[in-house]
Amino acid sequence: MKADQRCVMTGTHFINGDAACCEGALSAGARFAAGYPITPSTEIVERFAARAPQVGGLFIQMEDELASSIAIQGMVWGGQKSFTVTSGPGYSLMMEHIGLAAISETPCVFVDVQRGGPSTGLPTLPAQGDMMQARFGSHGDYVTIAICPNSPQECYDLTVKCFNLAEKFRVPVMFMMDECVGHMTEKVVIPPAEEIDLYPRRHASKPPGEFQLFEAGEELVPEMAHAGEGYKLYVTGLTHDKRGYPALNPAAQRELVGRLFEKIRRAQDELTMVEAEGLEDADVVVVSYGITSRVAQKAIQAARDKGLKVGKLRLICVWPFPEKLIRELAGKVKALVMPELNMGQVVLELERCAGGQCKVIGVPHPGGTVHKPVEILEAIERGAR
Repeated sequence: MKADQRCVMTGTHFINGDAACCEGALSAGARFAAGYPITPSTEIVERFAARAPQVGGLFIQMEDELASSIAIQGMVWGGQKSFTVTSGPGYSLMMEHIGLAAISETPCVFVDVQRGGPSTGLPTLPAQGDMMQARFGSHGDYVTIAICPNSPQECYDLTVKCFNLAEKFRVPVMFMMDECVGHMTEKVVIPPAEEIDLYPRRHASKPPGEFQLFEAGEELVPEMAHAGEGYKLYVTGLTHDKRGYPALNPAAQRELVGRLFEKIRRAQDELTMVEAEGLEDADVVVVSYGITSRVAQKAIQAARDKGLKVGKLRLICVWPFPEKLIRELAGKVKALVMPELNMGQVVLELERCAGGQCKVIGVPHPGGTVHKPVEILEAIERGAR
């Protein structure tokens, strides 16, 4: 399936990450967004509100983020690709409906342009403090996918990827931008529509009388029917059976939640998305994501200039975490160094997967600005000793 040429703003552009994210959503086929203004994400939906009518789309400013996060799910079940956009405080409000999207297997995208917190925090300044929230923010056991860009170009490319993953696995996908990447202006190349591959919705292949709304299909992912197509739709946040009807017993819970986890577990290799460099003979590997990976690059180069063997591992998909790769690395290196614009979140997962095979050195930062490269360099030097 290819993108619709009408909505693809082909060519080379000088735009910021927020604008690039909007264009990526349009190229991916998103025709509906709901949101509420919040810095530093507002530019995404401002642009979408202007662009969507040109291609038959719609933006609705809802009364708050809670309403926005349920409106997009209604539109998905009505047949449209949909997304919402927010930042930290609004993301917190959306958690209940992220859980609903997970249990109802509603394919949609949540864009979080991270800023300093907690609470209202630093509305216009960067942080990466929502990463654990992206994985564990709603209650219960569920799985999402979380992608982190580090440039405006990736804000375009990876937004398309987010929609494809949402459709393929029928999960809510988290696009975890940060203020620096969102407001950074760089060259963004948007390819012709015929070069943009889109994953089509897994639409019901059986007639209404034979179709069950949550029957596991290929790759354990159910096919999907839309409201108004003659199918029986019962979409609930309760534990449910294959028809979608409430089934409030431990056996149904085990079957449903087990399948939600297993469909992602089976795709672990496909979902391991990293940028790696110099891992073959590295004594120390710097593991980073988002804007911090760009700061880390300078520290890595400075360490190499001093004769240290340092590798780079940038996480593009943070959740699910690349456990297999980290375990292999930990058995070969002296240390893994992880700088983050938070007080230590994803580094906890790094420590778990390293399993004591090597040193794990976190470089925390509460946000508001990015690290100084020398801070990361000092951690690399400690790890190399």
